[in-house]
Amino acid sequence: MELIQNTPDLSAYLAADEVIDHDHPLVRKTAARLAAQADDSYAYARAAYEFVRDTIPHSADSGDMRVTWRASDVLEQGTGICHAKSHALAALLRAEDIPAALCYQRLTHDAGTGHALHGMVAVRFHGAWHRQDCRGNKPGVDARFSLDGERLAFPVDEKSGEVDYPQLFDAPHPAVLRVLREAPDRPYLWEHLPDAV
Repeated sequence: MELIQNTPDLSAYLAADEVIDHDHPLVRKTAARLAAQADDSYAYARAAYEFVRDTIPHSADSGDMRVTWRASDVLEQGTGICHAKSHALAALLRAEDIPAALCYQRLTHDAGTGHALHGMVAVRFHGAWHRQDCRGNKPGVDARFSLDGERLAFPVDEKSGEVDYPQLFDAPHPAVLRVLREAPDRPYLWEHLPDAV
């Protein structure tokens, strides 16, 4: 699948904003700590990915009822759903001048009774974008950082209405951000996730 920048200007995928707030002291401190242990930008990107994947539990896996959406809050509170974790990873990548985009899949949700958007990140290396899924592994999910073939958490089943969206966004999709901000807790969020881009 060819990935398509929603915004032609690559600098948009390095920008800080209210959500991907890589100018926040906690994001900068976390990025600096990870960068100090990495030999190059690839090693840093992989370390940032593994940090978000492995040390910030997906709130549905951990049973955490809190809803986070801003990258710095995800790092501070140590929880988030796939979208929030993607915001944190994008911020850590951009903090070290690595272009990062947000991208989405439409996946079966609630035991097959509906669909919901699943959030991921794409990272740019060697003139190409590579999708990465930092939601967190669990039995049946083995996502890994890879520039050589995707190692995502979930394969898409088009027969069941699932979709791999090729668009790469420089900011969260407005429908995703709206429900993250409005949700008082994760059960509410789970019932109101958007189901399409």
